[in-house]
Amino acid sequence: MQALRKTRPASGLELVDVPAPAMDASTTDVLVKVSAAGICGSDLHVDDWTPSYAFIAQSIPVTIGHEFVGVAQAGPLAGRRVVVRPSVTCGVCAACSAGHHDGCERRRGIGMTRDGAFAPWVRVPLRNCVPVPDSLSDELAALTEPLTISMQALRIAGDVLGRRVLVMGPGTIGQGIAALARRAGAAQVVVSGFDDAARFDALRRMGFDALVDVAKQSLAEGVGAHTGGEPFDIVFEATGVPETITEALALLRRNGVVVVTGIHSRPLALDLTPLVRNQQQLRGSFRPPESDWPLALALMGEMDAVLRPMVSHVLPLSLAAEGFALAHGKLASKVLLKPEPGDE
Repeated sequence: MQALRKTRPASGLELVDVPAPAMDASTTDVLVKVSAAGICGSDLHVDDWTPSYAFIAQSIPVTIGHEFVGVAQAGPLAGRRVVVRPSVTCGVCAACSAGHHDGCERRRGIGMTRDGAFAPWVRVPLRNCVPVPDSLSDELAALTEPLTISMQALRIAGDVLGRRVLVMGPGTIGQGIAALARRAGAAQVVVSGFDDAARFDALRRMGFDALVDVAKQSLAEGVGAHTGGEPFDIVFEATGVPETITEALALLRRNGVVVVTGIHSRPLALDLTPLVRNQQQLRGSFRPPESDWPLALALMGEMDAVLRPMVSHVLPLSLAAEGFALAHGKLASKVLLKPEPGDE
């Protein structure tokens, strides 16, 4: 079958022929026939081979792709559409043995340190499969993983009801955060980006108009036009650009919160004195609890019309290079790749 793989510890990905994943009677894994898989910002980092993703070097060659929906081929979910949690717990550590899988510290990542879904078939643990409601399209279901990341960011931030919110970064995670913050009753949601016309277009179609392009003006000037110069209560960083955190703190009220969701390719030098004197908080947000996945699917059913504009391109797997070029060039909002019969 055709698979998009990281074949060497350097920049670039390759669409290559590999054997389809094999199964044996001793495993609790199942085969999933991939219906659609999204290109994530993490996949772009793997393609570029930034230092923050060098941890996958020991697993190369590896098929990437971790945001996906497909059809389970065996077990109790045989014939059912499923989305798959990409974080695979070890099953043997103290936390896993006690049934507290969210506490596992020896994880492997589908599409990172074990083969992923930019291929017609992927082998995954049965316990990672979550059934998809019939009413949900493949295109929307493929957004489940990033929506859970957005859900976790809202949880880390705390109550947003009546708060003024800035979302820095208009990609899939930022779009999800903006939609969920508005749904949770935020008084105002402003989204900033850098030369992000395609993603801003998606946000406008989602009903957002307080959009700031920092390629054309400073962040402070741009947001001031929407806030009248008032500070933000909560800032979500979803850019992956560490310097934006310094900008966020300057726009934050006393006792305000910055939630960092981006994965950064370099460290940040940060003056902590203003943060201390203003009693501001800097919080990291990463992996949601496993219990969020069915909740995310239910939310997508409720918010179908709002979230649908997030997907801008659906391409065959054979055009993976074009899909990555669109994503790298910020010419797309979310690109999905779909295997075709000729890929098997």
